[in-house]
Amino acid sequence: MNYLEHFQLDHEPFSSAPVTRFYYNSVQHSQAMVRLMFAVDNMRGLAVCVGDIGAGKTTLARRMLDNLPESHYEAALLVIIHAGITASWLLRRIALQLGVESPAEEKLSLLSQLYQRLVHLYESGKKAVVLIDEAQMLQSRELMEEFRGLLNLEVPERKLLSFVFFGLPELEESLMLDPPLAQRVALKYRLEPFNLESTEAYIKHRLRMAGSRKMLFTGQAVESVHRYGHGTPRLINTLCDNGLFEAALARRAVVDRSLVDQVAKIIGLDRQMEMSAAVRARREAGVLVPGESSAGQISLPGPQRKSVTMKEIDSFLDRLGKV
Repeated sequence: MNYLEHFQLDHEPFSSAPVTRFYYNSVQHSQAMVRLMFAVDNMRGLAVCVGDIGAGKTTLARRMLDNLPESHYEAALLVIIHAGITASWLLRRIALQLGVESPAEEKLSLLSQLYQRLVHLYESGKKAVVLIDEAQMLQSRELMEEFRGLLNLEVPERKLLSFVFFGLPELEESLMLDPPLAQRVALKYRLEPFNLESTEAYIKHRLRMAGSRKMLFTGQAVESVHRYGHGTPRLINTLCDNGLFEAALARRAVVDRSLVDQVAKIIGLDRQMEMSAAVRARREAGVLVPGESSAGQISLPGPQRKSVTMKEIDSFLDRLGKV
């Protein structure tokens, strides 16, 4: 059953896909955008945006790409989909994204091609920017050294290339694999979870963009969504999407707290919340129980998995288009 007809909606308001139409410009997303745009507009070199899972980093990255006009920027969004990428693959991919035709296989020749392309962009009045999503998967010193080398490409007036890294908080550990690169971070912003007010505004915004003429969640339902979802946009989407579905099945006009509680129980968010509260209580008391520490544990090898080749990664990214 599709709940769109029941609630007379034009679109699914809480799809987990990063749809531009539903972008919610929260206070913190607005602040992040202003700062990141300042960094790339002034060619500061490297800016970093971190946040927990589901905080909206990918949506922000895509929105930022849309905000970089082609008349002033040569911009691309590169998604890191595998931790096993090599420095040579990364360099070649960046060159392709920035318009280098037929990148050379030999590194020095490729760097020369890239430098010439960047100078051409500079002379034409355009700024080169590469946004890196899932940057926490860059987990080797060799990769970080490659970025440091690219940031050295400059002319007397300014740098020729800027990067913006979007990733989980572990990204900061990856940056420290190459301390000189970590010192070059010109700007850093952390996306925090929504507060209750922002959660309610987010839900109302998504419903309005989907064609709803009224609020479909009661005040108590919103409070429950915020509590179970911890103010995380992705979890808010999951709870609200399932809530609308369950309400449609029950032929209800709105989603109330009981339906949100029901959904949270079905998808296990109620147990996660209970476990989180219990863990916090134990940690505050200075007590650990088995499973909360890896000390003395033996890790057994998991099932063998087929390794992913660079060619397969290239093919996947090409299907995504210039993102």
